[in-house]
Amino acid sequence: MAHNPLVSIVVPAHNAEVTLTRALDCLVDQETADWEAIIVDDASTDRTPAIIAAYVEQDARFRTLSSCANSPAGARNNGISAARGHWLMFLDADDWLDASFLTKMLAALKAAPDAVACYCGARRVMPDGALTPASIAPEIATQPFETFARRCAIATHALLVDRATVVELGSFDASLCTCEGWDLWQRVARLGKDWVMVDEPLAFYRASPNALTRNSKQMLADAEIVIARGFSTDPRVKHPAPAHANGAISADDRTASEALAWFALWNAASDCGSGGSWINPQSLLALPAGRKWAREIAKVAFDGLMVGSLSVPAHLAARWDRFGGALTELIVELGKIWGDPVAGRRVQYHLEQMLLDADDLAAPRRLARTLGIRVDAQNPTWTELPEGVDQIYAHLIMDGQIEAVVQFGVLGKVTRRHWIELIPNFKPQRDGVDTSNTLAAEALSPTAERQPDPDSHFGRLGQLVSEAREMVRSSAQATQPLPAPRRAPASDGHDKDRTSFWNRYFATEDPWNYSSPYEQEKYERQLEILPAGPIGRALELACAEGHFTRQLAPRVGHLTATDISAVAIERARARCSDQPNVEFGVLDFFADTLPSEMDLIVCSEVLYYLDDLAGLRRIAKKFVEALAPGGSFINAHAFVLRDNIERTGFDWNTFGAQMISQTFAETEGLVLAQSIQTELYRIDRFRRLSPDDVATEPVIDHVPVRAPIGIGVARNIVWGGARVLRRAVARSERRQRIPVLMYHSVADEGPAALARFRLTPAAFASQMAWLRANGFHAIMSEQLEWSIANREPFAGRPVLITFDDGFQNFADHAWPILRAHDLTAEVFLVTDLVGESAKWDAVSGPPTRLMDAGTVRRLAAEGAFFGSHLATHRAIDGLSSSDLAAELLRSRMFVERWTGRPTTAFAAPFSVTDRRLGRLAKECGYRIGFGGRHGPADLNSDPIDLPRIEIRGDRSLDDFVATVEAVLG
Repeated sequence: MAHNPLVSIVVPAHNAEVTLTRALDCLVDQETADWEAIIVDDASTDRTPAIIAAYVEQDARFRTLSSCANSPAGARNNGISAARGHWLMFLDADDWLDASFLTKMLAALKAAPDAVACYCGARRVMPDGALTPASIAPEIATQPFETFARRCAIATHALLVDRATVVELGSFDASLCTCEGWDLWQRVARLGKDWVMVDEPLAFYRASPNALTRNSKQMLADAEIVIARGFSTDPRVKHPAPAHANGAISADDRTASEALAWFALWNAASDCGSGGSWINPQSLLALPAGRKWAREIAKVAFDGLMVGSLSVPAHLAARWDRFGGALTELIVELGKIWGDPVAGRRVQYHLEQMLLDADDLAAPRRLARTLGIRVDAQNPTWTELPEGVDQIYAHLIMDGQIEAVVQFGVLGKVTRRHWIELIPNFKPQRDGVDTSNTLAAEALSPTAERQPDPDSHFGRLGQLVSEAREMVRSSAQATQPLPAPRRAPASDGHDKDRTSFWNRYFATEDPWNYSSPYEQEKYERQLEILPAGPIGRALELACAEGHFTRQLAPRVGHLTATDISAVAIERARARCSDQPNVEFGVLDFFADTLPSEMDLIVCSEVLYYLDDLAGLRRIAKKFVEALAPGGSFINAHAFVLRDNIERTGFDWNTFGAQMISQTFAETEGLVLAQSIQTELYRIDRFRRLSPDDVATEPVIDHVPVRAPIGIGVARNIVWGGARVLRRAVARSERRQRIPVLMYHSVADEGPAALARFRLTPAAFASQMAWLRANGFHAIMSEQLEWSIANREPFAGRPVLITFDDGFQNFADHAWPILRAHDLTAEVFLVTDLVGESAKWDAVSGPPTRLMDAGTVRRLAAEGAFFGSHLATHRAIDGLSSSDLAAELLRSRMFVERWTGRPTTAFAAPFSVTDRRLGRLAKECGYRIGFGGRHGPADLNSDPIDLPRIEIRGDRSLDDFVATVEAVLG
């Protein structure tokens, strides 16, 4: 019984005398010998039959058939009918395989016994023998049918497929002049069986000026048939997988029309490459115009351009003159079809960058918007800017080697001095100071002594600076800003002159907001806890400005109100001038002698300031001695985390109510009589025991805090306790990276399509509470940039909280939550639209309102920070270099005008950047930028292209915690 080979290789050949030997030799060279080759001579009139006969005579694995199909599909079908192998492979007469092809492909199939096909990567071979980079489509292995429904993602000879399956499905459709392989792979994939991938370029495809793939009209007509089949039922497949029975899924509205448009784009680019005219633009109508597709559109055009021009990537830029005009016209037409020229320009930038990335720039490459050149880094000269070009792509050459590759947006000619600033390691020093980017500083300076050439890059930048300043000056939005918030001088914790300290504290009237509902409720409860019966002599220690003094006075016979600060006493005396039973005096109860035989001593909200517990114990004994037997001592103090980190408390670096109460309870002669306790503070009344007194169980009342809590109080509270204290991690933790969190909207409602970008206020509050309870403190982008510049590890647990767009709901919802948790944020504003709405989101629903300039000024005065989200919220990669510079400049100037602070940070709209941005941003006065990269920022980050972590509104608190904890490591 004859042995059936493992693989049958079908080789159609029509007048293939030039290439056939190479194709057949690659089969003889295969490491695996268990194959047969069926060479189908399809009506050849040259030496093809003689070449076939020689191989058949020398090697029994070769067989031959004659065919008059006059098409590769028909010839292949003839070969299939004669094949005996388990696996089929189709090798055209001008292509070839790597010697390991069969070995590696069969090994992959053996490891996946349920697979119906195996495929590998491929490389094109141009007529000059140059090879294109390897290509492979990993998506075939995961979703073969959805892939083949839309495109032909493999070369014909880059796979092995089950022969019985091919026969069952009817083999190739010979009515198709092109795309017949795509049609068959689509049918095979519709069965729902596995495809396995070998991620190596084992197949080589010869590009030819006579190839059928260069017949765009025929290709498009056949592709339309194949795609239509892919998006509908196919009666040729008798037993499709249920998921594929009705055709491809139109996910995200990606329909058959769009799939055909992608194929039309490839053909149009191929036509441009071959020097022909491209097809009707109507075929491109369904191409997606969104930003996320721009690079993919450029990639497809790039691939079509290679095939049409028969050029490898390294030669494309040099051949721009042959096809650049037609290709640019195609891209401009795309912008017209989309009604968005910016989207077309974005594709142009991407495509030109791809061309120059592959080029050696052996000669200048003048593309539509980009000039590619080599520059002598040791002796640069000025560079004229051709009309229409607004970016330069340069190889900086030193000693014959590429020292660096730079790409930057440019507004005019580049001077020698400009090049020197761009060249790494070429930084001349002036008086020991780095002079890099001095030209940018001159352009930005309103009083520059030396004006650059008006036609140079920095001359034109200077003109844009002047225009931006005039726009800000004349704008109704640009009224005088509020002054930046005044910060109280920081205490170093070692001020031994208590009197001076407290006099400075009371330099501002009502420093604790004594008249607030929260403080007044606390006063009412202190009055409730007064002992029953008449109170003769009372002493109030630390009476401050007399707010409680005035309420206590009517309840006692005589009140001595004291404070260490003479400033505070004068205000208290004025406030209580109509209370005849009150006398005032300056007294330091820690150092001075107290009056004796007091029936009542009140000392609230001040014992935290004692140096240590030993001092508190001494004061407790002093108070006992100042009380008459049976007299009462009342104090009100807040719970502090340092006493008990696991319960709600104030995050102060002091002891609090728990330790104060415990200390007084342990003081000889005192006994707790009554206590009113809330979640935030406790009010205690102690009694000095008389000789014959018997201590009784204290009365303990637990009551809620009903009064609203002002921001000055709330920001120091950690509700529910903390896991760690900020000051503890600041001492013990140093880290190389930090989370930079990116938010957009905080609101309960909004368009469903934008749910990802919207957190509810409750969800946002939960996240901020978690950060606060876990020892995080907020920093600003300038602090981040400083740490990176100085290679200084981050102390503690810093977090940079950023908001894009500047929605009004930040002011309404997010900002109060941030302040309540002692955090702040940096908001990036779309300055041309401040006070209007987020027009860029209109396609998803009613646009969200944006903060106006007055709100920005108010929040800046309260401690929020602001940066630039550019002027119009257009994606950066679609703006001309001139428009980009103009937006960078005027947005920065408007933010500075509103906030009264220098603005050095920006966030790219839609998180989209390109290689022009960094340099232009620096030249426009920025030092910090946030682009499209995702992840934590670290000390190795580029400060002008910092990554962020998007916090999505459709994720849980657990996801948020896991994300942030992953950064901590």
